[in-house]
Amino acid sequence: MQLCVGRVPFLVCAPYFHRFFQSETLKSRFLFDDGVPSALNSLLSEGKIHLAPASSFNYALHPDKFVLYSELCTSCHLEVHSVRLYSKEPIENLGGKSVHLTSNSATSVALLKVLFSLCYHVEPRYVVERPYDAHLDKARLLIGDEALLENRKNDFPYVYDLASLWQNWQGLPFVFGAWSIHYTALESPLVQELSDFLREVRLSVTQFRESPRLALECWKRHYPVDIPIEDLQAYFNALDYAFTAERKKSLKLFFEKCFEIGLLSSIPPMKYWAPDFI
Repeated sequence: MQLCVGRVPFLVCAPYFHRFFQSETLKSRFLFDDGVPSALNSLLSEGKIHLAPASSFNYALHPDKFVLYSELCTSCHLEVHSVRLYSKEPIENLGGKSVHLTSNSATSVALLKVLFSLCYHVEPRYVVERPYDAHLDKARLLIGDEALLENRKNDFPYVYDLASLWQNWQGLPFVFGAWSIHYTALESPLVQELSDFLREVRLSVTQFRESPRLALECWKRHYPVDIPIEDLQAYFNALDYAFTAERKKSLKLFFEKCFEIGLLSSIPPMKYWAPDFI
């Protein structure tokens, strides 16, 4: 049986996966299923893939199905650059007004709702069922490569980086994604494949830091995006993939805030797993 891995085709995940494009042996050893975070959340919950760098919020919805890989996450130092609210008005003026939400990420949507409710104490009208309409909507939430492309346009007078808002409010770095592992992957014989895969992912992240240009050139050959590599330097300088104690504290706090405003029915237990080589 092969280990089936969910792969997010956003630049933020290039450090995790670029190495697998550079080795035919690695590429053929594991099965990969590409999808946006929300799509991979569903596949994980249904047990159709074994693990993925999924929306951290998805773990909180199904803590009975997953454990979190203890060593890696998708986080940042202050600004993340790729999860932003673009607004025609100041954020504190958006109460009762239309805010268009992305359908690609559960975590970013939950974070925005937490910030609106508990930090700014305003309640906008959230729109998800139709495409963004510049005439009707006062603000829009974008993530991933869409946000990076929007950053170059300067179409909105007010731009809010959600990671920065959280850090300024709580004093902790936000965790957007975490490697969620379905319990079936912890059973023999898959657990050895899981350990081997995660060893390669850690090596991939290390190699990315050593030679980011080569890694990004490889990534963009498979997932083209119209952003010059030079412009991505600040983006990747801001990102951090180490799942530190501080970030684990931040993730737990985020789940508590989600519970406080009714996005979760309970606060999930924090369950972590690491292979023997750690």
